[in-house]
Amino acid sequence: MKVKVNKDACIGCGACAAICDAVFEINDEGLSEVKEDAKEKVKEEDKVSVKDAAESCPTGAIEVTE
Repeated sequence: MKVKVNKDACIGCGACAAICDAVFEINDEGLSEVKEDAKEKVKEEDKVSVKDAAESCPTGAIEVTE
């Protein structure tokens, strides 16, 4: 699974980081981003949380691909 955040759509609400802080963080600009160690591949134990975060994003800024 790969995940990325569309910076143009992100409003920085922080829901994704609250749901899955192992993968998402809020950067200095106040927007969400995928942590460096999760950019290439999401760990198996984080996959459910990543999907929950994507579904909870109010702007649909999180893109998940299998």
